Amino acid sequence: MGDYRGVNELQDTPPDAAGSPAGGASPAAAGAVPEAAGAQPVKPVIRAAAAKRANASVIGMIIALVLSIGAFLPVVLMNPSPKSDGYRPDINVGAIAKNAAGVAGFTPVAPDTGDTFRSNYARWESGSGSGVATWEVGYLTPKDSFIGLVQTRQSNPTWLLQQTKSAPVTGTRTAGGRDWQLRDTGKGEKSMVLDYRGTTVVLTGPAQLEEFSVLAAAVVKALEVNSAATVSPSATPSP
Repeated sequence: MGDYRGVNELQDTPPDAAGSPAGGASPAAAGAVPEAAGAQPVKPVIRAAAAKRANASVIGMIIALVLSIGAFLPVVLMNPSPKSDGYRPDINVGAIAKNAAGVAGFTPVAPDTGDTFRSNYARWESGSGSGVATWEVGYLTPKDSFIGLVQTRQSNPTWLLQQTKSAPVTGTRTAGGRDWQLRDTGKGEKSMVLDYRGTTVVLTGPAQLEEFSVLAAAVVKALEVNSAATVSPSATPSP
């Protein structure tokens, strides 16, 4: 009888009783999974030595940058940037014109513009590409614009169209007591053309017409001086 009761006691034990093999884990253990899933993520912690090394690298970069700026700053200060009006070379147009007269076959015009117009180039072009030899001078105007002067004895319609950028004739403009042909592209570029005693002078650029007129008047004056200087005594009528 004692053994029979012992067996019944084992069989009467509920399968889900705490600690029984059939019951599995306890309720406390079962509830541990959802708690772990809802836990906050673990933030990495930088050790003090690593943080110190990182800060040292940043400080080193800043120091290197400051030293580089300090090394280049004196160089920049010793070489100031050019002024807003830009570099203006000193071109002696008259001297260059005299040197070109021997090959030009005429005296190239060198207008006296004083200090109002500044030349940035003066040259004789042999015309190897265009077939038209030319005397060329560039002028910077008082209003920071530009007018180019071209003079030749070999003008032709094709060359003239190239010089005036195919601008149509829009009228005439008097300057220096002479009537200049006015050509205007309508896009800022304009030209004034004068035929004078065997040579053709073309002024072209984006400058204002008032500045064109001032330079054109100086050109006429220089042309008249050159013409008077080249008159041969034998050509003067005898009394």
